[in-house]
Amino acid sequence: MSRPHAHRAKCRRLGAQGLRYRFAGMSAPDIETIRDSALADIANAVTLDALDEARIRHTGRKSALSAVLAGIGQLPPEQRGPVGKGANLARKAVEAALAERHQALETTALADRLSSDRVDVTLPGDPVDEGTLHIVTQLRREAEEIFLGMGWQVADGPHVEDDFHNFTALNIPEGHPARAETDTFFIDGHPDVVLRTHTSPVQIRVMQSQEPPIYSVMPGTVYRNEDIDATHGAMFHQLEGLAVDEGLTVAHLKGTLRQFIRELLGPGYEIRLRPDYFPFTEPSYEVDVLWTDRRGRSTWLELLGAGMVDPNVFEHCGVDPERYTGFAWGVGLERVAMLRHGVTDLRMLFDGNLGFLKQFGDAGAVR
Repeated sequence: MSRPHAHRAKCRRLGAQGLRYRFAGMSAPDIETIRDSALADIANAVTLDALDEARIRHTGRKSALSAVLAGIGQLPPEQRGPVGKGANLARKAVEAALAERHQALETTALADRLSSDRVDVTLPGDPVDEGTLHIVTQLRREAEEIFLGMGWQVADGPHVEDDFHNFTALNIPEGHPARAETDTFFIDGHPDVVLRTHTSPVQIRVMQSQEPPIYSVMPGTVYRNEDIDATHGAMFHQLEGLAVDEGLTVAHLKGTLRQFIRELLGPGYEIRLRPDYFPFTEPSYEVDVLWTDRRGRSTWLELLGAGMVDPNVFEHCGVDPERYTGFAWGVGLERVAMLRHGVTDLRMLFDGNLGFLKQFGDAGAVR
């Protein structure tokens, strides 16, 4: 066997055993020696910083193991596979040792910190701010409780309504200002679909779905195309009520509203009914509250609209107007909140000022 053939055979035997090989006639590092040196360095690292230095030294671009892998292309073809396999196995062994040692050092470091920086678990924790219901939500729930105590029920309905439930069934004729885009939000491409302008459509749905007697309140969000100012908003909350039974009169309407307002605002409040006009009630009334300001001055303030249900509304819902009568009313909850708590600008309820809203964390106790 000639010398070059003997050299290749030796390299093949040594490479297959994971020992030595030659690059361009020069001795290369022993893979086992490189691996064992790295494993010893890793095992001797006593801090995470020392371990990171060992990682760079033995797996970085300038490490001996990286040099072995980079030099495989200089080997004869028959040596590349065995040498590459041995070097990759060595690299995996080093990386596994690094991960294991890192976990062990992290555990030790945590134990040291817990030992040296003890926490007294008996000390009180840091205070956490507790949220509260929004003032309007509190008011709505209180109003619901008042009517539930009278034996009424609470009903809900969709926020996006069709023309029939929002206008036609409520005796609102074609050409009425409420049907104009200047007053109402219509859905693009659907001229008969709107964001509900009141919770009255829920009254229609209740009458369509159940037989009288009906005693129900309908709280919820409504939407109107209005300029936003101190007393108006494009979105606000209503609480409406509907009673349908045999023999109901204006006296029942006034008595119900007086009881509701006195429980909501206080026992000393008086109300009065002024004739007005609404398409869905006949007769119709504006309901005023006798309000005394902080300077002791009394005045009548308009609070809500009400009236006896128009017979046409009953007919749209399949209720016999010859047998039944009914009354309905609606109030803006923001207006009540402003009246009850002396808020001068409706926009303050919705601008997200936590300093302002936190004043009403227990609004139900304020009178």
